[in-house]
Amino acid sequence: MEGKDFRMVAKTMYGLEDVLVKELETIGAKNIEKLNRAVSFEGDMTMLYKANYLLRTAISILKPIYSFEANNEKELYDNVYKYKWEKLINCDGTLSIEPVVYSSIFTHSLYASQKTKDAICDRIRKMFLQRPTLTKDNPDIILNLHINENQVTISLDSSGESLHRRNYRLATEKAPINEVVAAGLIQLSGWERDTNFFDPMCGSGTIVIEAAMYAYNIPAQYYRHNFAFKKWADFSMPEYRRMRQQADKQIRDFDYEIWGSDISGSAIKTATENIANAKLHKDIELFRSDIQEQDPPKGKTLIITNPPYGQRIETDDLFDLYDLIGRVFKNKYSGNTAWIISSDLDAFKYVGLRPSRKITIYNSNLECRFCKYELYEGSKKVSKKM
Repeated sequence: MEGKDFRMVAKTMYGLEDVLVKELETIGAKNIEKLNRAVSFEGDMTMLYKANYLLRTAISILKPIYSFEANNEKELYDNVYKYKWEKLINCDGTLSIEPVVYSSIFTHSLYASQKTKDAICDRIRKMFLQRPTLTKDNPDIILNLHINENQVTISLDSSGESLHRRNYRLATEKAPINEVVAAGLIQLSGWERDTNFFDPMCGSGTIVIEAAMYAYNIPAQYYRHNFAFKKWADFSMPEYRRMRQQADKQIRDFDYEIWGSDISGSAIKTATENIANAKLHKDIELFRSDIQEQDPPKGKTLIITNPPYGQRIETDDLFDLYDLIGRVFKNKYSGNTAWIISSDLDAFKYVGLRPSRKITIYNSNLECRFCKYELYEGSKKVSKKM
């Protein structure tokens, strides 16, 4: 099915925009443009299906349908009212509006959302003597209302539930890493899928699962079947199935080891359940072990880990933990590369190794650093008074 191209916006986390650009290039998107926490691109409906199914670092895929200027609430209402919503929304259908507002004019996002809803419902009720129902529970149409000062853009949300919800995670430990962030860290590390992979503080297993999905080229939404675009009038089930089948044929073998370990028995239990749910239990090895006791896989290994942060997990002595991580990396992992993500910038000083690269990224609402350590023989220790 060759359809007409249109503009789309893939939303992401701060720090992952460049990774998302590369992903979009890989799947054949056109006219790609990097934005703040988002990337715009063009393609047809099949590209919209692919973007939802394949992109590992996208949170949602939006299809902008209407833009205008509004300098007050009346202009917002009047402009929204002008659009032919009856062609998009059934009078007895359901609707959800998700506001994202950065404006000195519209200072309350829920109020802007309410005015938008009123205009849509008033127009449809005038024509059909019936109005759609606003609901958060699996609505027929999800609208994204974006206001930047007086610039208003209304988009169709094609994803529905955030794309970080891959549908493989049955349970989580305290402060789990977002799946989109985990996938982004793997991409940012530059891993070519040509070495072993190890997370020595794996928690509920998100990083190792995302690593396995990337290693075996398993699509990001392989375990998920619910998307908002399936309720659109122009949705094509045959084309969607064809897209999934073609993508699934690209799943491949991986010739190295993927390991995860954690000192917590409950974490290993949770990770085991999640890995089994993803049917990756034969592809990921888990160990309950303290980081200083666990030996790495034999051979070249990339290490990515998400140790506790002071803000999210109370640790008796966070600095001692990071000091231990640095000593273990230096003594047991020489010849390999390690990456650590943390929001505690002071704790990084206690790793005692000089990072060769630092990347700013957000994990949920926490500003973090993702630091790279080249663990060559005799890695240089640095002062904790940096």
